[in-house]
Amino acid sequence: MRTVAQLSEGMNRRSFLQGPLGLLAAPLVADAQPAAKRHRIGLLAGSSPSSPESAHIWAGFFEGLRELGYVEGQNFVIEGRYYGDKIERRPTLAAELVRLQVDVIVAGAAPAPEAAKTATSTIPIVMANHADPVGGGLVASLGRPAGNVTGLSLFGPELRGKQLQLLKEVVPGLVSVAVLSDPTNPFQSLELKMVEAAARFLKLRLHVVQARAPSEFGEAFWLATKERAGAVFVLGGSMFTAHRARLVELAAKSRLPAMYTVKEYAEAGGLMSYGVNIRDSFRRAAGYVDKILKGAKPDDLPVEQPVKFAFAINLKTAKALGLKISPSVLLRADQVIE
Repeated sequence: MRTVAQLSEGMNRRSFLQGPLGLLAAPLVADAQPAAKRHRIGLLAGSSPSSPESAHIWAGFFEGLRELGYVEGQNFVIEGRYYGDKIERRPTLAAELVRLQVDVIVAGAAPAPEAAKTATSTIPIVMANHADPVGGGLVASLGRPAGNVTGLSLFGPELRGKQLQLLKEVVPGLVSVAVLSDPTNPFQSLELKMVEAAARFLKLRLHVVQARAPSEFGEAFWLATKERAGAVFVLGGSMFTAHRARLVELAAKSRLPAMYTVKEYAEAGGLMSYGVNIRDSFRRAAGYVDKILKGAKPDDLPVEQPVKFAFAINLKTAKALGLKISPSVLLRADQVIE
């Protein structure tokens, strides 16, 4: 049995260890297991990751982050700002992300990257799917962005020509095409120039019809039929993509064969699409975010261009329009929807 003196001596020894030495030892234990830093990733886009029209596209981004070891709530948090059809809110929402001092801003389709760049020249910005970042003034060049913006470009100059060529092959005797454009999208003026150049080469006459909001879609298709267009070409843009079901419905009602820029339209019932895989572009955007969070500067990360394009065609829609798709066209399709 221990004596009172021995018990007292043990208590004094423990008190000593919990004194200066104990206080010095505590930080050493904490330093051995540092808490993971939680990065703040800002998202600026028309539609949120939870919206039905964009959920599967944003899922590519989060899939890419998971592949790189990121777990939401543990080593990163999301600050999302989404403007929907109220594009006038873009500057305010971009400014909010800047005030929150996020580590990086991931911007969806144009004009989200433009709004982010106007709001900050210091916070890195990753474009997930911009059509022409050089022509749009976001970067100095693809190889050397020369600023705080980098990411992914959607196409090369030849893409619009290929889209119109496929439309001409599918629609016999096609001579005129209505081009649906959103005049509030600053990039589409550049995009229209590419379409016009391709149309001249293919000897197609163009009629530009505009829609600034979904409420103007119906009038735009009415104008297309009034101009006796033989088909319609829907330009890229977050507003159009978000309301693709309505556009597909109007094209069917107007009996206009249509070419779209991403496969989601064909999957929604549109006649055909030719372009990049948007979900994959968002997944690859996660790689840019990872490099930036690890210290890389946007100026040192060249803008990526797509190396593979996908052609999708909906045979059910073709049949409803009375179109017979030739075997040569079907052989080139990456996705045939029946």
